[in-house]
Amino acid sequence: MALRDELIKLRESTGMNKKKFSEYFGIPYRTFQDWELGNRRVPEYLLRLMEYKVKMEKLDQK
Repeated sequence: MALRDELIKLRESTGMNKKKFSEYFGIPYRTFQDWELGNRRVPEYLLRLMEYKVKMEKLDQK
């Protein structure tokens, strides 16, 4: 699975839209949008940190 797809899956697991998710993590919306569209590549370490935070703060709605 591509990092882009993992990012989308992570965001969707929280039930947040792109705007709220990017604000929650303090990432500029345009940067986040570029990551999801595949225009830019999300750094792998950052994706792992976001996954950890979602898990620890129990944001996923699984």
